Amino acid sequence: MPLIIPSNYKQKLLPETTEQAIQLLKVCFQEKLSKTLNLRRITAPLFVLSGTGINDDLNGVERAVTFPIKCMGDRKAEVVHSLAKWKRMKLGAYGIPAGYGLYTDMNAIRSDEELDNLHSLYVDQWDWERTIREEDRNLGYLKKTVRQIYTLLKEIEVMVYDQYPHITPALPENITFIHSEELQLMYPELTPRERENKAAEKFGAIFVIGIGAQLTNGEKHDGRAPDYDDWSSLNSDGFQGLNGDIILWNEVLGCAFELSSMGIRVDKEALIKQLDLSGCPERKELEFHKALLDGKLPLSIGGGIGQSRLCMFFLKKAHIGEVQASIWPEEQFDVCYKNNIFLL
Repeated sequence: MPLIIPSNYKQKLLPETTEQAIQLLKVCFQEKLSKTLNLRRITAPLFVLSGTGINDDLNGVERAVTFPIKCMGDRKAEVVHSLAKWKRMKLGAYGIPAGYGLYTDMNAIRSDEELDNLHSLYVDQWDWERTIREEDRNLGYLKKTVRQIYTLLKEIEVMVYDQYPHITPALPENITFIHSEELQLMYPELTPRERENKAAEKFGAIFVIGIGAQLTNGEKHDGRAPDYDDWSSLNSDGFQGLNGDIILWNEVLGCAFELSSMGIRVDKEALIKQLDLSGCPERKELEFHKALLDGKLPLSIGGGIGQSRLCMFFLKKAHIGEVQASIWPEEQFDVCYKNNIFLL
């Protein structure tokens, strides 16, 4: 999206106070997330071996940052995009039972990202995954988990207000669930991004269900890799998808603000179906996919919650570069500086 410059923008916190607030938010949120979802922290890799199918393929077109490993005959490694599949392998390796899971600090480099207010070359998020039972693979379980996470967001908002009373709460009492197909039927003349803007502004906080599947108009609301979220199974609403995005209304930028992508993960049947729909059935031979098809991985639900985005939203920042150190085009840096947006 084009760079957004809010009119008469003023920082709610000075840079040095912002750094303290970032630490407070990150420490408190991960503690709350761990207790609420029964997660234990584990250490995350910065890179994985290429050709294993473990890395997140995102929309399938983004290039991973790669490098040769000299002592392994120049075998290639690649910096992670996210840990969507790696986490599920760890659930199995650690034998974590249903109802419990893990989370980790994920750091990634996405060199193909279009840089703007919300997107950076550097990505930091809490990646989490929890083991579930077969009977938990339903829309009700997904919604329950979303509501638990939304409750945490509300608690963080109140905590920020207690610490900095001039930063007032804005989130609605409840999050609204809406399917991507319903959005398409409500606003057929709009793009998916414009539909999210309309719904987020109307409700304040939404969870858009079913991202990755083809809609009745022949398009997709947004892309999803075929091998982690289940976006093809029919749910109790009669639509496809057991996944989605938590999207908030960002009053500073005046736009929809995606904070988290999450979902119930594919089982054997959904994986085969989605690989075929995506035209990549050959992935069945990769390490991760073979393990799943052979029944060696547990059923799970999981997702990622943006750390910088969370800080940006609750501290009322206009640019993600105000809460993380990264690289920006010189012209973007200059425009921001002239409009009181000071990038770290």
